[in-house]
Amino acid sequence: MNFSFITIIAFIAGLTSFTPNPAPKSKHKFIVAAHRGDHVIYPENTLAAYEEAIRNEADYVEIDLRTTKDGELVSMHDGTINRMTDGKGNVKDFTLDELEQLKVKSKDTTDKTVYRIPTFKQILTACKNKINIYLDFKAADPEQAYQMIKQYGMEKQVLVYINSATQFTGWRKAAPKMPLMLSMPDSIKTVAAMESFINKYQPDILDGSYNQYTSEMVALAAKYNIPAWPDIQSAGEGPADWNKALEKGLKGLQTDHPALLVKFLKEKGLR
Repeated sequence: MNFSFITIIAFIAGLTSFTPNPAPKSKHKFIVAAHRGDHVIYPENTLAAYEEAIRNEADYVEIDLRTTKDGELVSMHDGTINRMTDGKGNVKDFTLDELEQLKVKSKDTTDKTVYRIPTFKQILTACKNKINIYLDFKAADPEQAYQMIKQYGMEKQVLVYINSATQFTGWRKAAPKMPLMLSMPDSIKTVAAMESFINKYQPDILDGSYNQYTSEMVALAAKYNIPAWPDIQSAGEGPADWNKALEKGLKGLQTDHPALLVKFLKEKGLR
């Protein structure tokens, strides 16, 4: 989840200050975003993984939104269904009815539960008034997605992670008040470069790798009232990484281990 925005045309060229759209409210000061849901136990991007994240007190579930052949919205990280289901092919080449017949694979070979690809409607229903949604906007129409968000009364519970310039301008047009999250390019390594990026692209929330941030960069984001909630998920993610993030002053992370991170934060008196 690290997209270079070098090609983005600034939405409002030439401005050196702006007021970012606020992120959805949370009862916690330190934000925990469950990457593809809490998928330590359940398959990623399934309703079971999202519901587990709710039980484990995460602040956000991160979902990956894609469009089916017949124009429906579903959650699947990959462009194909090959890795996660018993089918083969591209998400965009299947109707919703066809996708709903597929079984989502579990890493636990003893698990006999049948998991399905969830629709955006099902996810909105499951999350409403329980957890916020971190919407990784893979392949969908902003207007269609926003109308569905409004239909379910979830306008104040969603942020959108942007993957392309078209998505950025599309969301600014469809929903000017929707908080949009951008990743800083890997090339940004100084406070000056970060400030230039902020002024040019005007993100509401910042992402990227937690290793990319320094305490000075975190302070700069705070100066602009922009939350910095980078990715910390990795194969060996654990307390050593979380302590480094805290030392930098970060107050939000996207993690593969939300339950353990929440427990860690409680032990630190931060939840």
